[in-house]
Amino acid sequence: MRLEGGEEPFDVEIGDIVYAIFPEETDVYLVFKDGVEYVKIIRDTDTNWLKLNPETDLPMFGMDEEVNAIGDAIARVVQ
Repeated sequence: MRLEGGEEPFDVEIGDIVYAIFPEETDVYLVFKDGVEYVKIIRDTDTNWLKLNPETDLPMFGMDEEVNAIGDAIARVVQ
């Protein structure tokens, strides 16, 4: 099951870091780290996730291991 915008926030843990995840719209999530807004991410493919530019909300292409790890953790919760 995929979450749609308006769903309840949830937490994911990667190593010893807990990220608070706020679904915004289909495949777009606002991520908080240490209680501070950290990054907004979007699913690019089943295994790749992209950061969104904080000013324009446009995808920023490039490999980011942390973003992919967060996305993978989100995918395990919402599917």
